Amino acid sequence: MTENRGGIEEISIKDLGVIADASLPLGPGFTAITGETGAGKTMVVSALGLLLGERADTGAVRLGSAQAWVEGRWRIAESSDVVERVRDAGGDVDPVGGGGAELVLTRSVSSEGRSRAIVGGRSAPVSVLTELGGQLVVVHGQSDQIRLRSAVAQREALDRFAGPDFAAAVDAYAQVFHRWRDNRAELDELVADQDRRAREAEDLRIAMAEIEAVAPQPGEDDELAERAERLSNLEELRLAAASARELLSAEESEGADALGLLDSARRHLERVSEHDSALVAVAESVANANYLISDVAAQLSTYLATLDTDGARELEIVQDRRAELATLVRKYGPTLADVIGALDTGSGRLLELDGDSDRIEELRAEVEADAALAEQLADALSAQRRSAAERLSTAVSDELTALAMADARVVVEVIQRDEFTAAGRDQVSILLQPHSGAEPRPLGKGASGGELSRVMLAIEVVIAGTDPVPTFIFDEIDAGVGGAAAIEIGRRLAKLAETSQVIVVTHLAQVAAFAGNHLTVVKGSDGSVTASSVRQLGGDERIAEMARLLSGLPDSESGLAHARELVEMAGASR
Repeated sequence: MTENRGGIEEISIKDLGVIADASLPLGPGFTAITGETGAGKTMVVSALGLLLGERADTGAVRLGSAQAWVEGRWRIAESSDVVERVRDAGGDVDPVGGGGAELVLTRSVSSEGRSRAIVGGRSAPVSVLTELGGQLVVVHGQSDQIRLRSAVAQREALDRFAGPDFAAAVDAYAQVFHRWRDNRAELDELVADQDRRAREAEDLRIAMAEIEAVAPQPGEDDELAERAERLSNLEELRLAAASARELLSAEESEGADALGLLDSARRHLERVSEHDSALVAVAESVANANYLISDVAAQLSTYLATLDTDGARELEIVQDRRAELATLVRKYGPTLADVIGALDTGSGRLLELDGDSDRIEELRAEVEADAALAEQLADALSAQRRSAAERLSTAVSDELTALAMADARVVVEVIQRDEFTAAGRDQVSILLQPHSGAEPRPLGKGASGGELSRVMLAIEVVIAGTDPVPTFIFDEIDAGVGGAAAIEIGRRLAKLAETSQVIVVTHLAQVAAFAGNHLTVVKGSDGSVTASSVRQLGGDERIAEMARLLSGLPDSESGLAHARELVEMAGASR
């Protein structure tokens, strides 16, 4: 027997559904989980689903409990990609010797709907559990039998069987496909938008030419507003300045002015200051005031000389310039700074728009080259799929012979379509020919529930040879099956367990007989499941449970005899 590659060592469950507190020792090989209806067998699969990142359901929290809690302990290879992903998420594993490591995953769900995941001792997003679950476990239930009827699931099954080299070829094709699709989308957008962008470029050229013709300067609008205000009040400014100058220093009238009055005041003070020295300082202050007023009068004369003699003409020029700037601001504003900025940004945008023609030609060349390459790679994938389909058809048909479907044959068809997808251009159909002479029909139309169970198991057994998975979980894969077919299902599950861990929830003794580890979930008298209600069976206890599965009576003599016969038969075949 091939050494098992690891798997789930133990699952602990608390307050999930009818399970109050339970611990399930699993370990390598084939584990069968049995129990009465409603005892909580399916809750074990639900618990695993939570650990694998499935959506939390608050209705699964045990009535009266604040939260449900699940913990799983995995034995994995220390060098696996799983360890690297755990460490990327901030967690870690515990080395256990022999190149192995223990990984602990925990998930809790509160009755209010809050969910928490712990990966390797550290809190992590639930999405990390989903990523890890895809590498650690494959779960199959009756819903997966329905999914197997879909074309996508059938193609995925064939691709898994085709092996890692084919997966690498699919990845290489997908890179080309995605590049071709993205470039084609950009090309379509540019071509469809070409007229609009041409109009935008023309409008931009007109705008830039208009702005360049006016040549606005930063702050020019404020300066012009100030000049316009001055020119609009030129005569009033002239009269006020002239009147002020005459009052300070009369040049055109004979009346008294401020300078004359100050001069007269100074002379009066100087004439009597010899009688009182205090007036000397006052006389000096008057003299200083005279000098100051003289300077002010000179400044007013200069101001009057600088006033424009043709103010009306200049005002007209200023207002015309302001009108030009206002037109630009109205079109390209809202401020003059925005207008000047539009000239700078417009140049870059115009280069971008004018470069569309070059980009379109470049994209056309790339799209054409990638389309040819994608078609070439897709054709190669189709050829490899057809080859793998023949091998898978033969191998699964051989398995069905061993699963009490000797006359049945599986046909895997690969039909190339015109449409390209990220996985190629093939439509894969798994057909079932129930007996010789019958027409092969799609699984969704020509297979019963029991036949689907066996086809799915046969496919997994075959694929495990090329794409092994550490752990398989089957939830009542034997539904709709009994008798000799059930025995063959058990035998094939045991074969799968030679290379992978296999956990099966079953109600058939014929399947459970092949398990190396038999657990039973027993409902308590109050309807709850406690730690003592999950037992690892062996010896007479196991025979009694097998008898119950066979006849409904754990102490029936004929049932016990049949159970012993089943266990001995299964043991001899392992």
